[in-house]
Amino acid sequence: MIVSQDLLGLRYRGGGHVESWFMKANEPGGRRAIWLKATVYARPLSADKRHAPVPPVAEAWAIAFDRERGHIATKTTVLLEQARFGRGTLDVAVDGCELSLGHARGAIANGARRLAWELTVGPERAAPIVHLPSGALYEGRFPSSKLVTPLADGRVSGVVHVEREGAREAWSVADWPAMIGHNWGKGHPRLYAWVHCNAWDDADDLALEGISARVRMGPVLSPMATAVFVRHRGETWDLNATELFGSNRGSISMRRWEVSAKGKGIEVHAELDAETDDFVGLHYANPSGAMTYCLNTKIARARVELRVPGRRALVATSRAGALEIGTRDRHHGVRMYV
Repeated sequence: MIVSQDLLGLRYRGGGHVESWFMKANEPGGRRAIWLKATVYARPLSADKRHAPVPPVAEAWAIAFDRERGHIATKTTVLLEQARFGRGTLDVAVDGCELSLGHARGAIANGARRLAWELTVGPERAAPIVHLPSGALYEGRFPSSKLVTPLADGRVSGVVHVEREGAREAWSVADWPAMIGHNWGKGHPRLYAWVHCNAWDDADDLALEGISARVRMGPVLSPMATAVFVRHRGETWDLNATELFGSNRGSISMRRWEVSAKGKGIEVHAELDAETDDFVGLHYANPSGAMTYCLNTKIARARVELRVPGRRALVATSRAGALEIGTRDRHHGVRMYV
């Protein structure tokens, strides 16, 4: 399915809402990574007229992951009316931080920590990912969280400036493997894991993305649903329809995601995990008032095994995997940065 331009732009129409556009890029070899995000957050209108309405806000986030020197996380918040979000395309500007399919630029300072970036996005190297198997699902109420990946495998170049406690360094970014995603909904899933990897030690032109989640269906939570997407040398496999609750088996722990998936002429087994210090903890507020804790790393260990009938099995490994785990359990053990 082709990504409609309407799915790239702002989906907020009022009421309780969360929405994000994000980019991640990995240094080959897995030592460092950059993650950038713009967010819309809106609380529902209160039925109690004694309480003034809470205006919706826009946020810009940036994290520099560095497994040797430590991570830096920054965030800025402004009123939504002070930000720019295109309706029919990916065109985001929040407090001087910009993101589109062609570039990312901006700067955020929190105390002694400051991140600044000027990055150019190269052409796509793989087909976009449309996670839901039907366009109607993007317009309906279920599932309550929706996502697309307009850039599943790209390259970025430019510079990232990292400042911490008076020390400054400039990261030269030259054709780092990157991706851009977009998600939105009435809140964050009760439990989820999102993964992506397109920087492998022993494979080229390979992008893997996966999502496992339990979502609310009325008064109850759904069983674990898992979707897996593979892009390899021009071929595309989307295991996201009948496989969701059938042949796809995903499991989530606080440091690990694992999946076995089968369908459409391919078998996939993948594992991503990371040490506690590899994660950056983020507070993701829900419109309901509940807090989701996002355990976020872009330097996870990754291993994938792909089997296609008539071909030799492909096994690839990486230390540049994206692993995000969302949980309501505040006893997760990861340091919260912002």
